[in-house]
Amino acid sequence: MIIAVVGPTGVGKTKMSIELAKKYDAEIISCDSMQIYKEMDIGTAKVTQEEKDGIKHHMIDIKDVNEDYSVYDYQKDARNILNSLLSKNRNVIIVGGTGLYLKALLYNYEFKENTIKKDYFNYTNQELYNMVKKIDNNTKIHINNRQRLESFLNNHTTNKVTVSDKMLYDAKIIGLTRPRNELYKTINDRVDKMIKDGLIKEAKYFYDKKIDSKAINTAIAYKELYMYFDGKMTLEEAVELIKKRSRHYAKRQYTWFNNQMNVKWFYINVNNFTNTIDEVIEYIENN
Repeated sequence: MIIAVVGPTGVGKTKMSIELAKKYDAEIISCDSMQIYKEMDIGTAKVTQEEKDGIKHHMIDIKDVNEDYSVYDYQKDARNILNSLLSKNRNVIIVGGTGLYLKALLYNYEFKENTIKKDYFNYTNQELYNMVKKIDNNTKIHINNRQRLESFLNNHTTNKVTVSDKMLYDAKIIGLTRPRNELYKTINDRVDKMIKDGLIKEAKYFYDKKIDSKAINTAIAYKELYMYFDGKMTLEEAVELIKKRSRHYAKRQYTWFNNQMNVKWFYINVNNFTNTIDEVIEYIENN
């Protein structure tokens, strides 16, 4: 059995995945493009040892922050783990919000000549537009046309990738959602908790070591705090920017999953999460 738990940041995917892993005696494979990096813990909302509750997790803390890691690398590594688990008749829960990683893992997603299709989820439209302008200063692509910006960048940084809608594995894809205003408040509150839990210290550790890697420049929270450390904005402005970009990221995640995958969505019962778990289990066992 393969179950994928997807949805926007902050919606409750980690908790759901662990409860399902307990129910079905499963192991968990992460499909989060930032949680693969060691020491990037608070800013990526990485699952803690306590939260794991004894459930074995894969594809977390496998790379140093200075190392480059692509969706092509993820596909190879995660498929090796997935195939190994299936060969042992193990149930598998895949969890995370990086849709491109999940699609590369489960679908007929073939890279030509070891090329890489980059994941631009964590970049703002302005950042993408600036990157396009560096390649073509006379570009006619509008800053708000995110799809064309990403397509342009990928066409100029990689060779073609063959993608089909054929799923290579028999997997059920479960999506978690909640009213947008509630989700945004949860995201804001979570950022405040990250600050309280030591996010500034964690980011300063990388900053003081002069780490300026792809991971740091991609992950929301670190690049904004780097701007604060550089004196380009106040701490309050940096925190508000983290919240804003996290909310925008959540919106993009909804759009991506709705357009790219056949997801069965479930509304989170905030006051009684057990009810949501029961609804998901009922769907899994009857479909």
